[in-house]
Amino acid sequence: MLVELRHIVDQHLIDRYEWDDSPSPGVWFVHDTQSYLVMQRRHRYKLINGQYELSSIILLVKQQCQPADATFVGHGWVIGDPECRFNALSPLLRCAVLPEGPCDFCMHRDHRI
Repeated sequence: MLVELRHIVDQHLIDRYEWDDSPSPGVWFVHDTQSYLVMQRRHRYKLINGQYELSSIILLVKQQCQPADATFVGHGWVIGDPECRFNALSPLLRCAVLPEGPCDFCMHRDHRI
């Protein structure tokens, strides 16, 4: 499958390559020694013999290293402590109380019910 990597801000083309399984939004991956976070995923289709077929995938990414406190939970990556009730359970935002982290020293850290 043809996959295009594009920057999320100005959508300039970073690279184009063949990939069997492209990552979903909220996933970090390394390409040519650079770490990226997938922000959006778009599909392009072709009409062939009256049916639409997936022809390529566009990944809108931003260059970002995977945080040291990122953990994989059932639905995907989470930054910070997923057991804290204030955690956003997101790869983009740690929490509303202390978004820049770290969770270890947060006085509002509370176990999720």
